[in-house]
Amino acid sequence: MEETQDMTGQMLAEKTGPIGWMTFSNPAKRNAMSLEMWSAMAEILEDFEADDAIRVIVMQGAGDRAFVSGADISQFAAQRADAETASRYAALSDSARQRLNTLQKPVIAMIRGYCLGGGLGIAMSADLRFAAEDARFGVPAANLGAAYSSDSLRRLVNLVGPAAAKDILFSARRLDAAEALRIGLVSRLAPPAALEGVVRDYAMTLAEKAPLSLRASKAIVNELMKPESLQDGAMMRAHVATCFDSADYTEGRRAFMEKRMPVFTGR
Repeated sequence: MEETQDMTGQMLAEKTGPIGWMTFSNPAKRNAMSLEMWSAMAEILEDFEADDAIRVIVMQGAGDRAFVSGADISQFAAQRADAETASRYAALSDSARQRLNTLQKPVIAMIRGYCLGGGLGIAMSADLRFAAEDARFGVPAANLGAAYSSDSLRRLVNLVGPAAAKDILFSARRLDAAEALRIGLVSRLAPPAALEGVVRDYAMTLAEKAPLSLRASKAIVNELMKPESLQDGAMMRAHVATCFDSADYTEGRRAFMEKRMPVFTGR
């Protein structure tokens, strides 16, 4: 097991076998995102993506009170006081979000407690969201006079549909975990004490699959979410061809015939 920590002490990275764990660690403020945390987040994700030993990435908040409760509002006066300073803040946070959005490896958000605003935006960038049964969700923009980016809102609409998205945005209300599951905002629920074990077991299952197959599936599904006129057919066909030309495809066929578990290398 390898563990690293950035200089702010608010973002933690841990590698446990094939799983990379990224922890938002600002518990005094329910893991609210500071400017420094956005910067460290991009560095951690870059390292996980570059490490071939890491097959799956899990994001979590420190403690059981929150995944990420949103942006650190105490920094707004200095770093988001007006449109100009907000634009500079957005450039850094958008860079981290973009790195999250372009990861080729599967990403799971493990959600305990509150998952609000920008924190929900981070969770929606994951491929899957596993939540504790007592988790709470919401977008409080209407309570702050703020607005969220089109990228975050597109993800919300894709997950829950336009009517539910408008309800969440207009009312700024808190959703319980059962409702979040019902409308498609989260993928799976577990009792709070069992959540980490459920996520770890699922991540290990993914780690045993063919990495090129998972990469292709993620890329193609994401591409299919775009309007058909904007879809990159050549890219999708290339992913399929890469899988069929891979050593892992040969290994998968051989293992099936030999009635054993395949050992995939991502090649």
